[in-house]
Amino acid sequence: MTGAGQDLIGRVFREEYGRSLAMLIGLLGDIDVAEDALQEAYTLALDRWPADGLPPNPGGWITTTARNRAIDRLRRRTRERRLLGEAALLIPDGAPPPEGGAVPDDRLRLIFTCCHPALAAETQVALTLRLLGGLSTIEVARSFLVTEPAMAQRLVRAKRKIRAARIPYRIPADHELPDRLPPVLAVIYLIYTTGQPDPGERGLCGEAIRLARLLAALMPDEPEVAGLLALLLLIESRRAARTRPDGSLVLLGEQDRGRWDRGLIEEGHAIVRRCLARDRPGPYQLQAAVNAVHADAPTAADTDWPQIIALYDHLYALTPTPVVALNRAIAVGETHGPATALALIDRLDLDQYYPFHATRADLLRRLNRHGEAAAAYQRAAALAPPGAERDFLHHGGRTPPP
Repeated sequence: MTGAGQDLIGRVFREEYGRSLAMLIGLLGDIDVAEDALQEAYTLALDRWPADGLPPNPGGWITTTARNRAIDRLRRRTRERRLLGEAALLIPDGAPPPEGGAVPDDRLRLIFTCCHPALAAETQVALTLRLLGGLSTIEVARSFLVTEPAMAQRLVRAKRKIRAARIPYRIPADHELPDRLPPVLAVIYLIYTTGQPDPGERGLCGEAIRLARLLAALMPDEPEVAGLLALLLLIESRRAARTRPDGSLVLLGEQDRGRWDRGLIEEGHAIVRRCLARDRPGPYQLQAAVNAVHADAPTAADTDWPQIIALYDHLYALTPTPVVALNRAIAVGETHGPATALALIDRLDLDQYYPFHATRADLLRRLNRHGEAAAAYQRAAALAPPGAERDFLHHGGRTPPP
């Protein structure tokens, strides 16, 4: 089998993984059995598809094959005969899995299971990447900068907790959604921001956007879901302009806007307009609107900073956090000068947040307080994750020498 054939099967498997796994968990009620069966189906596809060709419905083939493998395994396990009978009744032997109906609900149930508040935030992210994103354990481990065995143990413990705590595999009731939806959105956003420091690495960012698209398709009447998707698309539109050929960082105001992805910007703008028409503003929608204002400006000098301040005022009224106050102060600095902005951010308790120190450093530099600026840059660099941004901060807000 050629490398191209393997890549094609791998892409199909990745694209269908979350859909197939969600359906299998819904049928079998066991995450481990569903995962093992799906892996067996993938191995069988690698063996058969190169000779037989791609089936007309690859996702259906994988799900049906995995289902049959799981039932065969359960048939050999006496203690699970009751589960076998229930699973066999849900889809008759030989019947293809449905293309619609329960499939979206199964994926939505799986998202809410992964992001249940009984699980730690890091565990929510890891499970979402593994079960819905289709990433391998080693890929998830790399995203967390831990070893594969450590991540494998973390995932095993999480699945045990789901079983032990009897975390329900269901979509929350309408009255539960206001409390349960924000963690789901936060996990997807965290996946994106985890991948963002390395502008050359699209993996985690791409997975976050894919999950946001999935959630938007499954919950079209939730404006904050749409707002998150718009936010990610608008941020992602600037990826190509975020670094120089040598990998060094380019700040927003210095980026070549001709390199921004107009397709992503137009899509993000359209979603923001639909959100505005609904008039149910939320934090992700407002952050998306801020990024839409940036995207509207042909040059940095044309940015409508008063509008951005107004949006941050609205956002702060909804979520009065120090991080929102910091971002608002940055906009104030562009309108009323660095001294006004510095006075605002010096009131904030964000000593462990590296963008706080990076912002202070830039404001101090603009005020010609170079000694204080250098110290703030070094503090920011010490807290920043490895990558282009840390290098930029370490060199005092300048592009590192070649």
